[in-house]
Formats: sequence, structure tokens, C-alpha cells
Amino acid sequence: MIISDMETPEKFQFEDADFPATSTSLFSSYSTPIAKFSGEISWLRPQEIAKSPQLFSEKLQDGQIKQGLLGDCWFLCACEALHKNRLLSEKVIPPGQDSWIQSGCLKCRFWKFGQWVEVIIDNRLPCIGCKLCFSRCRSEEVFWLPLLEKAYAKLHGCYEMLWAGQVAEALVDITGGLADRWTVKNYRKNNDHVSFPEKSKFELMRDLKDKSFISCSVHGSNKGFTERAEFHAFSVSDVKQIDGLKDSYVNLLRIRNMWDRRCWSGSWQEGGDGWNKVDAAVAAQLLSLAEEGEFWVEEQEFFREFDEVTVGYPINTEGYILSLLTGKCLCHTLQISGEWVKDQSAGGCRNNSSFCSNPKFWLRILDPGEMVISILQRTTTDGLQQKRYRAIGLHVWKVEKKRFNLQKTVGKPPTISTECHTYDREVKLHCDLTPGYYLVIPSTFMKDEDGEFLLRVFSTSKISLSAVKASHLLNKFEQNAEGEWEIIYFTDSWIKGKSGGGSRNFPTYNTNPHLPFAILSNTGSRNVRITLCQEHFDRQLLPIGFHVFQIDTTKNINQVSCQLVEPVMSCVPHRYTQEVTQLCSLTEGNYVIVPSTYLPDSEAQFTVTIEIKIDREPFQCQENLGEIIKEMLGQSRKLDEVVEAIKDFQEESYLVV
Repeated sequence: MIISDMETPEKFQFEDADFPATSTSLFSSYSTPIAKFSGEISWLRPQEIAKSPQLFSEKLQDGQIKQGLLGDCWFLCACEALHKNRLLSEKVIPPGQDSWIQSGCLKCRFWKFGQWVEVIIDNRLPCIGCKLCFSRCRSEEVFWLPLLEKAYAKLHGCYEMLWAGQVAEALVDITGGLADRWTVKNYRKNNDHVSFPEKSKFELMRDLKDKSFISCSVHGSNKGFTERAEFHAFSVSDVKQIDGLKDSYVNLLRIRNMWDRRCWSGSWQEGGDGWNKVDAAVAAQLLSLAEEGEFWVEEQEFFREFDEVTVGYPINTEGYILSLLTGKCLCHTLQISGEWVKDQSAGGCRNNSSFCSNPKFWLRILDPGEMVISILQRTTTDGLQQKRYRAIGLHVWKVEKKRFNLQKTVGKPPTISTECHTYDREVKLHCDLTPGYYLVIPSTFMKDEDGEFLLRVFSTSKISLSAVKASHLLNKFEQNAEGEWEIIYFTDSWIKGKSGGGSRNFPTYNTNPHLPFAILSNTGSRNVRITLCQEHFDRQLLPIGFHVFQIDTTKNINQVSCQLVEPVMSCVPHRYTQEVTQLCSLTEGNYVIVPSTYLPDSEAQFTVTIEIKIDREPFQCQENLGEIIKEMLGQSRKLDEVVEAIKDFQEESYLVV
């Protein structure tokens, strides 16, 4: 007997024990409206729901997003970015999973706290009757959205954890990039547009509509809506400036409701007075563009009725983030993790005398450039599994000299800082900075709040980023022989038929990921340590290795053929091991690391860590001065020797805490 794909018995299909088809995967506290459906929800596979299930459809409209009973419009809005961007979609739902129905398994990826993580799910989905009860696509045959929603629910612990959230957070989770939130309600009256002196927010949205994803939301019941729309997110489908009959032009925005029904009762609803401002033919054309669930709103109505706009930073085909304001490529990207520890490094805001004990970082800028500096906190949960945020802020001072007094520096106004500490997962500074050294201090508002964070810098110019370290002086001139190192992380994947090029023995080698980095100054021998760590999808190790090539910055990284030049450093032969490490010497210049498996089309996720020695000694710290004095006195030193030692210590110390 031959069993067709659609008739494959369920016992042969994957069942995820970590996220079972039970109420534990649905609810955390039974505190949301979906709890009343707990006894009605069953779990069905796509072939039990639709006649011809497919992951994606060639017709864009078939994959259109529709919200179900779950209040996760914030996540579904962000998913519009995937619906519009195929490269991004393939990053989150890797291609080559044609057997997802037969196997009952799907792999998805999300960006989480600095790296891409893989989430494997089975394809059993919550249903009421034979219909999906949460998100679904416009065509009942298309399943990419409900499966991705399930993977995101698994990442968070259960479906109920997706009830309410921020569109900006979901955008970062599915792009690995950045997103801005703008308060827009009555922005003209409040003169809020002064943050964007060259362009109004409408003009920015008009310029970004084809490059990025834009969402808007309401925080309460507004008069423009015919249905309840409290704390609801919408996507912005289009932004147009058209000629009017009386006015010189009319600014319009096309809004899409994830409920897939028109809920707008403003002057630009179908048959409303607003359409009298434009030519009848133009009005008919615009109305024909509005699909199911879409409606048009004039600029003044938009800023009166909506409270907030979320805009994702555009990402180009090479994976680099583009500036929202200038469109420039922020191609130099670094990140470093840190933590606030109670009684050690959780100094609180600048109102506290302990502010200087917060983690400190050096940002070195080599050329004038535009950049975004962000601090992203790792969230915690309370007893009801709700996310808990700390109020966080970010301050940056330019330091003209390497030797400086920390107390005096932070006592002055910062070069740039967040306006206040806010209860957001991520806060950002978007600025232009001149070359030099900058001291970056992230902090919580309250003192002694434990927490982990990720500091990220995106720049148009070359930069270096490192943690400020204070050496503990046990004698007068003891130095840390290791010096200071900056750390760069890359997380990527080898994918069959795409980026799994294999070793240099194969013609497909150049399709392997190319990871760029720069050595900013000559710091002697053995100044770079590179580590490649693999995580195979099936938990089986592959033979791995890597090569380092020096590159010409005038060429596109993806156009560099590494098979035609000799590497400046290699970590081969390929070895069946979890991790390979190489300590080497590299001179000043631009480089690219090409990690690879031995055979082409091998699949695995990997992380590359690059540690680069910096031409700066560790900062000496006066905080241990008292202990040193006691040690000297305990050794029966003469008083004049102690005084002389203190004087020398103060002359040598330049980080004062």
C-alpha cells in the first residue's frame, strides 16, 4: 500500500515535546480573553484544515495577514515586513523545507539578544472546529503566518504571552535591526516635529514607504473608529501626496487593519466628505487601491486620531541597516554585552553618587560619521509571566585625552544622551559624531537593579568598541599584560543551495558567508583571536574551518572572489569539532572571514567571535588606593615612602571612580 503525502499517518510526523499540543502551550495565567475558549481549542495539522496546504503562495494577496482571537496585532504588523521582503522572509523561514507537511516539522529563526536563534516546531495548530482560531492568511491554503506565530509563541513560552506588545520589539526580533517609535498625536500643536528639522514626519513616511515597514497604533477609543480599537496596531500600506481641487495638494495615508475589515468612520471613509477635495477620477482610482480591511486617512486626521508610528530601519540586500534620516548605509556594526550587578555595577542614574560604577565602554571613531548607538535590555518576567522592563538610559561623553578624571567628566553635560530613562526594551541615540574617543555609560534609573544588556553601534565610518577595564594594582606600576580587547560577534548559517559553499576545493566556495572586520591600528604580534563555533540543526557536528582574506574597501564584499586570492590566515584542515580557534597577527587594514564546512550544501548555524587587541593599556583605578596604603603600612614602610607611593599612584592613575 502506498501512502500519499497528504495521507501520511500522524504517528510518522514530528511531535514537539518542548511545545506540546496542550493547554500549557496556550496559557500561562489564563488572564486574557482567549482563556474562555480553552475547552474548545483542538490541534490540527494543515492537511486536516485545508485541501492543498502550502507554505507560501505565488499570489501576494493569498498570503495577506489576518488577525484571529489572539491579541497579537503588534507581532502580525511586524510580519508585514516579511510579507514584503523575500530576502528577509528567507532569513526567518529558511528555504529548502519542502517536506514540512510530510515531516510535520518547520524551522524558523528569530533574532534574540544579539544572535539568531532557531526555533523548531511541529505543524499542529490551535483550531476551533476545523478553523484556525489565531492568525491566518487570506487564503486558507497558505500557512506561513500561523506557523511563524506558533514559533514565536514557543520562543516566548506560550500563545498567551503574545497578548499585547510593541510592534518595534517584534520588528527587531524578525529583522535583527532597529525600529523607531514616534509619538504623533497632535504633533503639530505640540511642535513635536522639531526632532526632524529637515523633514516632517509625513515626508519621512512618504520617503520610507517603499524601503521600510511602517505601522501606526491607537492607545484608546478614538472618534474616527466605528468599532472598538483600543491599543490596536495597524500597518501603513501607502503614503501619497496628490493634487487637490482647492488646495495645492492633499496628503493621504492608506491604513490596513489586521482584523481585515474597514473600521474607519472619518471624512475619508468610502462616501465621506473628504473625497470632494480631489478629482472624481482620482478618488475612484484611490478607492480601487484599497483592499479588504484598508482605508484612506488625510494627514491631519491621521495625526489627530492615531497616537504612535513605528518605523523599521531599512535593510539593504547585503544585510546592512540604512539610516532613517539620510538613507546612508550604516555598514560598520559592533555589539558588546554587559550587565548591571547589585552592589557592584548597578549605579543608577546621574542623580546617584554611584553613577560612575555603571559599566563603561570606549567608542572610538576614526572618521566623521552618522551612527546609531542603542542599549537593549534583556527582559525578565514576573509571577504572571508578564514582561518586566527597567527604566534605562544612555549617556555619551567625548574625551579629548586618554588621561582624564571620570568624576569631572560625568559631572559635565554629555555630548549626547537620551532625554530621560524610559521603560523600553531598547533606547537609541541617532547622531553625527566627530573622530575621537567617547565614553559610553548605559544605566538604569534606579540604583542596584540587576540586569543584562546589549550595546550596539551602527556607523557609516570605521569604529571600535570595547569595555573599559580597571586593572587592580597590587603594586606601584603593575600592568595587565593582556591589555584591552574589543569583541565582535557574527551569527549566520550555512544553507543548502544558498550559503553552504563548502571548502576552497569546490567552485561554490565563494557563496559562503563573508564576514567583514577591520584592524584599526598595528598592535603587535598575536593581536587577533578568531573563534568559530557551530550548532548543527540535527546536533551532529560537521567538519568546519575558516580563512581570513585582506580586502579592497572599494569593492563590494559579496563581489570579492576569495578563490582567486590567497588567505592571510587559515584555520584548516576542517575538523569535526564544536569550536575551532586561531590566534594570529594581522596588520592595519580591512579583512573578511569566510567560515565554511568541508562539503558543500551542509547546513548548520554558527557564531564567529573576533577578539582584537586595542592599542591602549587598561585603566588604572584609585578605588583600591586604601587597600594599597594598608598593605604598605603593614609591611612597615616608612611614612615618607608611603606618601611618595601615593603621589606616584595619583600621577599614574587617570580613571578616577
